[in-house]
Amino acid sequence: MPFDLNQPCHFLQGGYMPLSGPPRPVIDPATLATVGQIADSTGAEIDQALAAATAAQRHWARLDAKTRATALHRVAARIEATDMRFCAETMSREMGKPYPEAIGEVANCAGAFRYFAEMARDDGGKVAGTTQAGSFQFARYEPLGLSVHIMPFNFPILLMCWTVAASLAAGNGCIIKPAPATTLSTLIFMEVFADLPRGLVACLPGGADCAQALIKSPRTHAVAFTGSIAAARHVAMAAAGEMKPAVIEAGGSDPMIITRHAPLDVAAAGAVTAAFHMSGQVCTSAERFFVEDAIHDDFVARFARETARLRIGHGLSRAEIGPLVSEAARDKVIRLVEDARAKGATVITGGRIPPDQPVGWFYEPTILTGCTPDMDILREECFGPVAAICRVPDFDTAITMANASDFGLGASIFTTALDEAMDAAERLEAGMVWVNNPLIDNDALPFGGWKKSGIGRELSRLGLDTFRRSKMVVIDHKPTIQGWWYPYPDDWFHDSVGRSHV
Repeated sequence: MPFDLNQPCHFLQGGYMPLSGPPRPVIDPATLATVGQIADSTGAEIDQALAAATAAQRHWARLDAKTRATALHRVAARIEATDMRFCAETMSREMGKPYPEAIGEVANCAGAFRYFAEMARDDGGKVAGTTQAGSFQFARYEPLGLSVHIMPFNFPILLMCWTVAASLAAGNGCIIKPAPATTLSTLIFMEVFADLPRGLVACLPGGADCAQALIKSPRTHAVAFTGSIAAARHVAMAAAGEMKPAVIEAGGSDPMIITRHAPLDVAAAGAVTAAFHMSGQVCTSAERFFVEDAIHDDFVARFARETARLRIGHGLSRAEIGPLVSEAARDKVIRLVEDARAKGATVITGGRIPPDQPVGWFYEPTILTGCTPDMDILREECFGPVAAICRVPDFDTAITMANASDFGLGASIFTTALDEAMDAAERLEAGMVWVNNPLIDNDALPFGGWKKSGIGRELSRLGLDTFRRSKMVVIDHKPTIQGWWYPYPDDWFHDSVGRSHV
């Protein structure tokens, strides 16, 4: 069947099939208008997808690495050749992302398939130095089977491709559970997989019940998850209960340090992007700012001046700041800002619902100063357009306060002092550190957090290893009886002076 925004469906056997569950509307967070209809996958529909993927994966796993790589390069080529405007526009309408970011997200997906296609082709095992003469000893990597991919709403396509590309390259089949808020755009994107073996990749809409069913099924073998800490705990425990490997990315409350040696114009511009990109709904958004006293007021003034240039509006208009994904998301931002204000923080800019946007879940980009550790906004993930600034006396204090968090996803610093840059890279307790250029990622480098921000890594060789298992192999090509085999020689039962131990 052709894809229709108003016909709830899932992606199975290389095409779209209708879902039998009751439909529910998808609401545009900017206008509160209905975008389309979705439904949850039923148990029978989940079973059908798992059966098809299991059969397809058995064939896929038997293919040689070059053939699989060629197929993944075709997926990348299809992404590059397909007009993705409908997918990007739908994403903007579903969750509010500005269109340039939506179309940019989709355009950046091809690289992951090309990278992992070649990584898996290049790296299939390891030959070890032998522990015994005449023995060939090595490790080989094999697929796990079926992987489950539970996706967030903020980067529904890109983060899916990061783990799906790695899993497919390793020889697995993939079951994708999209975020309810971005189910439609995820389904539209599924067309890029139509040339793969039928059933190898499936997309099953649904909520927590669907995710739990997929994790607990004996026909799935690995889990990839991105989302909140609360949901991450449930997923991690469910996967552990089934003894299934999982890569978990659970968000963060990333610090940004501005030192007295920072290039302030660059730092202010970078802070605007790091704090307010996609209305702050980025796992690696800078939320906690630690600014040295010597340049605090100057930086805040420049930061506020740059922030005032941002436009607020629908994701399909000329605007950098779209709505938050839901009323609940905005309510959390309001709660955290009001708590900070009540405890002494000063609102420099923002701190309110924009008066000219009475409909939708909009919130102005907000800068708070005078923030202190007793404020909830320094302890929780805000996931909204708020920058909470703490004045610090020096660089060492900034590092200490930046590390005083349960989170450890990313961390940023602006400085022109080489010793500060190197020291920050070593001392900051985070899975990623950016110096003078926040939010950058690289297919060849591991993405993931420390502490409560997650376990495991996406991208790089580590991201590929998540979706494959090792097997040690020992081959003696000239069979011979080894001296240490049973039965032992009699003299092995006597000590150096000839006394028997029997």
